[in-house]
Amino acid sequence: MSQELTAEQIQQVLQGISVPPQPQIMVDLQMEQYMPDPDLEVIAKLIAQDPGLSGALLKIVNSPYYGLSNKVASIQRAVNLLGSRSIINLINALSIKGEMSDDTIVTLNRFWDTAQDVAMTCLTLAKRTGSQAVDEAYALGLFHDCGVPLMLKRFPNYMAVLEEAYGNAGPDCRVVDTENNAFNTNHAVVGYYTAKSWRLPEHVTDAIANHHNALAIFSDDSHHRPQLKNLLAILKMAEHICASYRVLGNQSVDHEWNAIGPLVLDHIGLSDYDFESLKQSIRELGAH
Repeated sequence: MSQELTAEQIQQVLQGISVPPQPQIMVDLQMEQYMPDPDLEVIAKLIAQDPGLSGALLKIVNSPYYGLSNKVASIQRAVNLLGSRSIINLINALSIKGEMSDDTIVTLNRFWDTAQDVAMTCLTLAKRTGSQAVDEAYALGLFHDCGVPLMLKRFPNYMAVLEEAYGNAGPDCRVVDTENNAFNTNHAVVGYYTAKSWRLPEHVTDAIANHHNALAIFSDDSHHRPQLKNLLAILKMAEHICASYRVLGNQSVDHEWNAIGPLVLDHIGLSDYDFESLKQSIRELGAH
């Protein structure tokens, strides 16, 4: 039931989208769209690797134009609903916005690399742990740090503060506390509002808002917010496996995981030994 959207409608829906797409993925998508018969599966796989493109796509599918009763978190489903013509209009609209300096691209490579790795690892963990929310886990992995490039755009010294934040992280200091002190906001809050503007499912946006608040969430041992806890547990394991603390935080130790890891594993029902085995097998898969 693909319903074709014009370039004007797409521009209208995309107002405010500003997580830049990855240049190489834009090139690959442009190549695919010039094929005589563009392959929607190839297009979906390319889009699913990029937070900016995926967010823009889900924003359009979850917009009033489509009138869906439930919000979509699956990139493949969104591509099928939009159809190749609308997808090509979307790619062309975003390629105009994607002009960045070389320095910015180099800095953002750290963000893009972790986003793809964490998303794939979330997907694998969701399947391995029997989660019902595989699409949502992938979406959360892809979008959890979508506030990072927006903070970088607003604050030129942002990456230095983020590295400091990862270094300070522990039981008494969240990553976002250091950011709040420096900027009066943080990438989890900015990411939450961005994801809401993309009309992502509520429990995914909730997890984005709280992804550096895991200690408080898991310390509450009531049966409160089970969906949030399940998604956050997968995300925090994936971030640790993918070494976000090293790639984004430039740290040699995962201070945040050391503070929350036992609570996360207890929630999921994994022993340290089970988790080490799982971590090893995922790393060998190259899923991270």
